[in-house]
Amino acid sequence: METEVITAYVGLGSNLGDRAGNLLLAVRGLMEASFVVSKLSGIYETEPVGVENHAPYLNMVAEIHLTSISPSQMMARVLRIEYLLGRRDKNMKKPRTVDIDLLFYGEIQYNTEFLTLPHPRLHERRFVLVPLAEIAPHLVHPVLNKNIQEILQTVEDDSTVRRWNPNLRLAARDIEILSRLKSRTQDA
Repeated sequence: METEVITAYVGLGSNLGDRAGNLLLAVRGLMEASFVVSKLSGIYETEPVGVENHAPYLNMVAEIHLTSISPSQMMARVLRIEYLLGRRDKNMKKPRTVDIDLLFYGEIQYNTEFLTLPHPRLHERRFVLVPLAEIAPHLVHPVLNKNIQEILQTVEDDSTVRRWNPNLRLAARDIEILSRLKSRTQDA
């Protein structure tokens, strides 16, 4: 008898500390929780949505294959990963070392006090849709009956979502240092 493989998608985000390092640790945590991470989107730097005075987030999406685990069991493992990586407060309005959201669990529609699938706000969030469209543009939302690319094209959220490049920050720092050195030599 063959075991059914479920394809799930999770969104990962961080805006505290070493944001990229936190995402890497979260992916490692998913693998250590016996999830098969089959695809990872690129990392995107995104502006905070619905909150003020927060640092920019780094966000990405992972495609996961799993067997013999329910959505609730998956969510329990995800919450444990968040806890192990320093997340103590699940308040949506606070900065976080890591945030892992279960977006889809196969085509299942699921609604309990603790978990709603598909994620109830993913279709409103550019910071989720952009990386999700990168790895699964033709995935069909089982409630909206549209694929991710179609949802992205019509989303009202106009927040900034751009591919993260850690070298750009270094380049800006280098330019600033060279500018200071240049002004010092001109003053001398």
